[in-house]
Amino acid sequence: MSGRLAGRAAIVTGAGRGIGAAIVARLMADGAQVAAVDLSAEAAAESGATLALACNVADSASVAAAVKAAREAFGRLDIAVANAGIGQAPNDGSEQFYGAMARRNAELAESGKSEVIVDQLIHMEDAGWAAVLAVNLNGTFYLCREFARVLAEDGNPGSIVVLSSTSAQSGEGSAHYCASKAAVIGLTRQLARELAPRRIRINAVAPGPTNTPVMQGIPAEWIASMEASVPLGRMADPAEIAASVAFLASDEASYVNGSVLVANGASYFF
Repeated sequence: MSGRLAGRAAIVTGAGRGIGAAIVARLMADGAQVAAVDLSAEAAAESGATLALACNVADSASVAAAVKAAREAFGRLDIAVANAGIGQAPNDGSEQFYGAMARRNAELAESGKSEVIVDQLIHMEDAGWAAVLAVNLNGTFYLCREFARVLAEDGNPGSIVVLSSTSAQSGEGSAHYCASKAAVIGLTRQLARELAPRRIRINAVAPGPTNTPVMQGIPAEWIASMEASVPLGRMADPAEIAASVAFLASDEASYVNGSVLVANGASYFF
């Protein structure tokens, strides 16, 4: 197969839908063999990847097993994409947050004023906070670590791409989500320095609002507000984010290391 990633083998987490599925499709279109990872192998298989694996990225042993399986199937690994992420979890205050937002918007529509305060932090329990950090930050760390271990053992160079968010810089979003996505950028910058002698690059992509299934759970008025705040006037298509990931994974970005590629339609500047 021809393409700029021909002969390469990749592993992508959170690959069952949305941005993850788009990343799988793009890497394969560029010639790579791809192991799609999701909570169930069935969900991963829906991406059409070369290999579908079940994996809970919040569990380090599960991530290690998935990386090992991908390496054994392909004989090597060259690219890792830490895409798996969640925006909310049980007991994180989301229910109270959206309820208060709905009441506030209803009052504003009716009278033009509202005294409803839209809170989430005061309703966020430890379990809700920890669940989002476990996927977004810990899961990213686990994949980076296991991928680096494989490449160090094989003596091969490679490229890691992690998914952050515009929220890391803007602060728009929930506390656990913004904190986790900001931490991913810090992890990227540190690992870029540490792994460079092993010829392993790591970069982040920070998408703005993107038209994924996750957006279906957000109130329509909030989505409209997000789109209105983007100078391009729309959300990103997952394929546009996938194109950014594929560039960073390729040799075309061979001197790009520790960087954040911002794909947010100019909605926020890093």
